[in-house]
Amino acid sequence: MTIPTKKLKSGFEMPVFGIGTWQMGGRFERNPENNDAADIAAIRVAIDWGVTHIDTAESYADGHAERLAGEAIKGQDRGNLFIVSKVSDEHLRYDDVIKAARASRERLGTAYLDLYLIHAPNPEIPIRETMRALDTLLDSGLIRHIGVSNFSKERIEEAQSYTKNKIVANQVHYNLIFREPERKGLIQYCQAHDIMFIAWRPVEKGALTKPGTPVLDEMCIKYGKTPAQIAINWLISQPGIVTLAKTTAIEHLKENLGAVGWTMNPADIERLRTEFPNQQDISDTVPLI
Repeated sequence: MTIPTKKLKSGFEMPVFGIGTWQMGGRFERNPENNDAADIAAIRVAIDWGVTHIDTAESYADGHAERLAGEAIKGQDRGNLFIVSKVSDEHLRYDDVIKAARASRERLGTAYLDLYLIHAPNPEIPIRETMRALDTLLDSGLIRHIGVSNFSKERIEEAQSYTKNKIVANQVHYNLIFREPERKGLIQYCQAHDIMFIAWRPVEKGALTKPGTPVLDEMCIKYGKTPAQIAINWLISQPGIVTLAKTTAIEHLKENLGAVGWTMNPADIERLRTEFPNQQDISDTVPLI
């Protein structure tokens, strides 16, 4: 299948759905017992099925997730892929950013990154210094676009004030359950300022894959879809929002892809926004996904 894309007024364009690599190869350190072959195979199957957006980070398994992604994309037409990586919040000094980006590129085995994100803000390091490094990387061609992750609208504004280039994306925890980005106006800010909102954890660790929530069950019947497919489509049916999900299970990947290629009715989007129960504003996760 062909994964649709969304395009900003600036011209920046990316697929509405991608595969994540968090916990591939380990968590924050490499797991020597990890089934690397299964992770590589999962990414290759996703690519074979039309997924071109691959999301990773230098902090995932201490860089090993990038190596696995790099192995998976060998032999692929690089021009058809959209590769995203992130610089750790510990590496936001000018020289550290440059070094981190070069190391990520080498582990991935690619000449460039389509999008490079600041993984999380670090108040101890001046954002001016970080943005100067990202400008250097973009000017050199090592990265094609710059973005942020887990940034508030105030932090985005500050970062944007120190770069001559457009911040095109903000990757943040957001789904039917976790709604803080709505309550704090972050989604509205990104939409108004031509910034792609990349929602991570679309099915909230499996909580949104099960029946039993009346309004979600009603939508499943109406659209002939599973709860996970409704949850994912609820995100990508909204303006300026795309998402990604990590899975190594082929059946889950196939289910996730069933969320793509159709659009939920705006009235149903709003019903889910207002009627979905037990909405949360406090994440139980360190913001490094």
